[in-house]
Amino acid sequence: MPALDYVSIIRSVYGDRRAMLAGAIASAFAAGISAYRASSEPLYLIAFAFIVIGIVRYLNMQAFWKAAISSDDAIAAERWENRAVAIGCALAAVYGLWCMVSMLLVEDPYAELVASTLTIAVMVGICARNFGLDRLVTLQMTMVIVPLSLGLLLRNDIYHPVLAILLIVMLSSFRKLSGDIRSILLSAVHGRDEASRLAAELDMAMTTLEHGLCMLDERGVISFANERAERLLSFIGPARLAGQPFGSVLSDLADSKALPTTAIDRLADLISTRSAGKVLLCLPADRFYEVTVSSRRERCVLLFEDISERIASEERITFMARHDTLTSLPNRTYFSELASDNMNARLRLGAEPRLVSLTLVDIDDFKHVNDTYGHIVGDDLLEQVADRLRWAMPPETILARLGGDEFVIYSGTAGDDAQTQKDAASILSAFADPFVLDGLTLSVTVSLGIATSALAVEVLDDLMTKADLALYSAKGDGKARSQQFHAQMDIDYHYRQRLKSDLRDAVRENALTLAFQPLLDLKTRKVVTCEALARWSHPELGMIPPSTFIPLAEEMGLISDITAWVLQRATLQCTQWPDNVCVAVNISARDFRVSNLNQLVDGALASSGLAPSRLEIEVTETAVIEEREIAQRLLTGFFKRGIAIALDDFGTGYSSLSYLNTLPLTKLKIDRSFVSDIAHNARSLRLLANVARLGRDLDLTVVAEGVETEEQLNTMLEHTDVQQVQGYYFSRPVAESEIGALIGSLNGNVQPIASTRRRG
Repeated sequence: MPALDYVSIIRSVYGDRRAMLAGAIASAFAAGISAYRASSEPLYLIAFAFIVIGIVRYLNMQAFWKAAISSDDAIAAERWENRAVAIGCALAAVYGLWCMVSMLLVEDPYAELVASTLTIAVMVGICARNFGLDRLVTLQMTMVIVPLSLGLLLRNDIYHPVLAILLIVMLSSFRKLSGDIRSILLSAVHGRDEASRLAAELDMAMTTLEHGLCMLDERGVISFANERAERLLSFIGPARLAGQPFGSVLSDLADSKALPTTAIDRLADLISTRSAGKVLLCLPADRFYEVTVSSRRERCVLLFEDISERIASEERITFMARHDTLTSLPNRTYFSELASDNMNARLRLGAEPRLVSLTLVDIDDFKHVNDTYGHIVGDDLLEQVADRLRWAMPPETILARLGGDEFVIYSGTAGDDAQTQKDAASILSAFADPFVLDGLTLSVTVSLGIATSALAVEVLDDLMTKADLALYSAKGDGKARSQQFHAQMDIDYHYRQRLKSDLRDAVRENALTLAFQPLLDLKTRKVVTCEALARWSHPELGMIPPSTFIPLAEEMGLISDITAWVLQRATLQCTQWPDNVCVAVNISARDFRVSNLNQLVDGALASSGLAPSRLEIEVTETAVIEEREIAQRLLTGFFKRGIAIALDDFGTGYSSLSYLNTLPLTKLKIDRSFVSDIAHNARSLRLLANVARLGRDLDLTVVAEGVETEEQLNTMLEHTDVQQVQGYYFSRPVAESEIGALIGSLNGNVQPIASTRRRG
């Protein structure tokens, strides 16, 4: 038996000691009356025994309760059981002897009646008091029934022995009754303990529950509310809840304006219909509670869950998903949602026609800032650009960052084209002041592409395409300006798309051709190098200028394929020229990003058999700036293998002297813009002469591009240190099939040009 059950039974045996003492005194009094009536000394002794045993039993029970044994102290309980058994058996033996003496010795009908009646009553009491201890019940019944049965059996008739046999049957039934009572008691004890446990757990759950809990009875009255519910509802309304109709609580909340009316009505509807559902409560100070209503058997339970942190987290996640992390502006996806919703509103019935505008903003030469000063400075610039755009535009416009250095501005109420141009001028003027970035002061400009639409059916993607075309035009016109979309741009766009498609086919089918333009040494007036130039003859559109298809090839990622093809054809062609004539091939910025540029050059030299010293690689400042580290590494490798390195179009880019010092250059090609007016502009001549002098001082071969007249040539000879020239004065670019004859013609019996340069 579990210790808890065992101790509980022992406690029941020792219960109600006053009633026990009263029963002993009553039995002693009855035995005394019988003794007095029959003048029987044995009965007086029995009466005295009742008193003595009753007092001893009372004192024992009193000592038990003073001992206060714990509910799981089975050893102590066993000791007290043994004491109860001993005293209980003694008392039962006295009752049995009382019956036997009355029947055999006294032979008084009254004494027999009193003894038998009280003894049988005591047997019932034994079952009622000591039912939990089967051993005690059995021993007490035996101590009572054996003497009583002997008294009946020793009577000289047949009836009394039959009664004795029935008493034995009664002993069994009393034991069964005790067992049943014991089971009932243990079930009650277990039930009480389980109920106590559940009550304690429920109380703990109610107390420690992180949510507020409110229980409503079938009348809608609050029967229970935990501390959190009390605190919440007292914060927004009534101070006390228990016993109040929840309807009146909702009325107080409605009157106080602490909650939105829609939330209160929704909550009242769920409770009145005994439905299940959830209601969101928006409280001041950005606090949010979710009320879950559950109903069962006309009762309702309301659970108030504080979801403020969850709402804040969801809002942060939503903000991060919809906004750019660097500038906190809407990103491309969120911008598309906002702008599309605004544009689609024009399709609604009764909507007034209105002009909308979309402006793409692109930072000019942002890659140069990133490459030169690092991404930290670049990020700082992007943040400051976003701030200036916020300041420059009206508050009702939508400003977003599309990615990289590109921003977009949408206005749903553009007004007219004049207002759009005014807004564009405001943006451009916002960039008049330089930026201060990590101690650096940089002047930064932006280019704008603008598209407007008054057509309600026009979608955002179309507007974005038009603005992109306008931006492309603004960039092509010199940057730092705005350009509004017009119809010709769309025509140009489709023309470019056609050229892209046809160019891809031409590269795949090897439909390009090579042309060569010679570079001549001024002293010998002989060809020393021929620059290889790709040409494209379109089957329908005729010759497409390199200034048109080369940028397209770079944009499409085809330029490296063209470079590889030019390297192969040019080196092979060079092997057919005199040994003192080299070939020059242009390398673009995208070529530096190709991981196999080294293999392309080596492969072309190997397949053609051309000596590396007869190959020149021409690069522009822009290409070097865009891929500085890669260009430095690759050009150094080429230089070590004997390949000449020429810096092309010097003066049109950043004209940074650091490149002349850090790159392994062998030739400096001065752009044609320095040459065009040297015969008539002394300033231009001095500039050309100084640049040429700088190149010569750095042990570079100096080349002047764009020589078109004899006057330009003579001026150079007289006033500059230019060593080689290239231009239409000597030859336009000629076809691959004609370059050999041109070299032979120019390198024939030509008298060297005598220098007429003034000295001193």
